Amino acid sequence: MTPPPATDAPPVLLDVEDAVATITLNRPHAMNGLDVATKELLRDTVHHVAADPEVRCVVLTGSGRAFCVGQDLKEHLAGLKGDAAVPLSSTVEQHYNPIVQALATMPKPVVAAVNGVAAGAGASLAFAADFRVLADSAGYNTSFAGVALSCDTGSSWTLPRLVGRAKAMELLYFPRTVGADEALELGLATQVVPAEELPRAVAELAARLAAGPTVAYGAIRQAVAYSAAHPLEQSLAFEADRMALTGATEDHLAAVDAFVAKAEPAFRGR
Repeated sequence: MTPPPATDAPPVLLDVEDAVATITLNRPHAMNGLDVATKELLRDTVHHVAADPEVRCVVLTGSGRAFCVGQDLKEHLAGLKGDAAVPLSSTVEQHYNPIVQALATMPKPVVAAVNGVAAGAGASLAFAADFRVLADSAGYNTSFAGVALSCDTGSSWTLPRLVGRAKAMELLYFPRTVGADEALELGLATQVVPAEELPRAVAELAARLAAGPTVAYGAIRQAVAYSAAHPLEQSLAFEADRMALTGATEDHLAAVDAFVAKAEPAFRGR
């Protein structure tokens, strides 16, 4: 059994290198279950990297053998009995909603490096990423209905868009472990790699994204999300707005200059 971390080890770690911010859930002894301290620090960390212009790609992963098993049920049970400061209804609004909102809408790419089981809110966090790279030993479980709860952390929005409404309803109504290979077939994984190759695969993808046209990536994220909830006419208008934004960037000018010169563009993320 993995021993608890030292008392001074934060439950969420942040490492920024070469424009890639890696956020690591750091409660391996609890399979990275989300207690209040972890949710608060994760929320603040995600918002920090979302606003940092030096960060051009964000990676979310877990320490130990799990990605994240969702809500810490021991703390949740205390809340049900009136012994905790933040009841479930409040934590959704105070923690889960702002975390996933920032993950899903920040103007830069997000990669979930799913190193192990992702359950409940943990699965929902992965669903909010642009790319999900799974270790072959990893898997998803929506979990919510298994403990008589509705879904949260954005899964009602993200999951149907990834797998379609019918499959989403099946996975939410009847929670089960979806292994890595099935996740790839369903569209819940971008790539599946042997567990020992996960860090390398994620690093290569993150480096490619961090070297890309960050403003354009952010605009594409926004346009795809906008079109999912708006009719064609409004979506076309939003596309025009995003095109005007990206057309005025340094990266666009550099890319056109490079194309004319038959050279590779070097993007600066602005």
